[in-house]
Amino acid sequence: MTPILFFSKLKHTSVFIFLLILGWNGAFGQLSMQASATTNKQQVISSTVAKNIAPKTLFPIVQNDKCGFIDKTGQVVIKPMFDSAWEFQDGLIRIQVGSKYGYIDSSGQVVIKPKFDDAWNFNEELAAIKIGKKWGFINKLGQVVIKPKFDGAREFHEGLAPIQLGSKWGYINKSGQIVIKPTFDNAFFFSEGLAQIYVGRNAGYINKLGKIVIKPTFDNSLKFFKEGLIATKIGKKYGYSNKLGKIVIEPTFDDALDFSEGLAQIKVGSKWGYVNKLGQIVIKPTFNGSHSFFEGLAQIYVGSKVGYINKLGQIVIKPTFDNASDFKEGLAIIQVGSKSGYINKLGQIVIKPTFDNASDFNEGLAPIYVGRNAGYIDKTGRVVWSSTI
Repeated sequence: MTPILFFSKLKHTSVFIFLLILGWNGAFGQLSMQASATTNKQQVISSTVAKNIAPKTLFPIVQNDKCGFIDKTGQVVIKPMFDSAWEFQDGLIRIQVGSKYGYIDSSGQVVIKPKFDDAWNFNEELAAIKIGKKWGFINKLGQVVIKPKFDGAREFHEGLAPIQLGSKWGYINKSGQIVIKPTFDNAFFFSEGLAQIYVGRNAGYINKLGKIVIKPTFDNSLKFFKEGLIATKIGKKYGYSNKLGKIVIEPTFDDALDFSEGLAQIKVGSKWGYVNKLGQIVIKPTFNGSHSFFEGLAQIYVGSKVGYINKLGQIVIKPTFDNASDFKEGLAIIQVGSKSGYINKLGQIVIKPTFDNASDFNEGLAPIYVGRNAGYIDKTGRVVWSSTI
């Protein structure tokens, strides 16, 4: 899997481009806000811009085809000088200069020179790097600690990293020892003690001993463990399994999605509602579509309009919007016609729908797009930084 670019220069145009993937995935569908450009290098700016940034929060910008960063006030703290840049993780940020990859710190100082043919972000103090055609791992001093001998590699999580030998995937520990033999057609990082693996087109889950705890099936391919449970299809119905692969909520639903904040979306017939971890329907399936709960509220669809409910199933924000996002930092994006703005948890419009595109607030700022100009706003709607054409 090729690492997803966080920010990249865009050839043939000097405008700052957003492709805002908001992650508005739910039972009713997905809304992706994207800007058009005469380029084949449109890339992602995540709404989780600053999840692991230290010591200060920085936000990516592009000017004159180069990537840099601003702080919360909109001041440029790392001048746009890189061809590509990713999010800060483990205290460093991956950058690209020409065809080579390296790392900088939060001041913009190059701490590991761009000399690798490809690279992943640091995680758990190590980063996967590519030299020639092989992958290995370096530490934060730039020293190779696991020799490049793998055909593919991904980040360390919970002490293990997926590696590829030939066409098969397995796992190594931080000493570079293979602890789960490469026998899978694809493999991803461990989370809560389990990792998703593929056998052919079928996805299953293994534990850290390499034992399959949930057998690979095609229906697992779009399902993930959340809050200790995973939606599982038996025959034509969905229920939920625990991490031992045991069915704990009987398959009685026509569809089922992830748990979030203790509740999960389930479908009965053509309508969506919610169950708790005991499998009890706590919000009756009455909605045309629904999303997960975030910050105590969840999007629901009544007809073609979007509103919000609380965990009692009460509509607290009437379905009047053409589309909407989950709440993040107390605000949610709403769409009225073709324009986007923001509401608070009372349903009050606090930033008028005047933007062509918008993304979630993170650490007090949100990326927005108006025409061919992009920028960041604060929670008052004030533009703290904007691009120039």
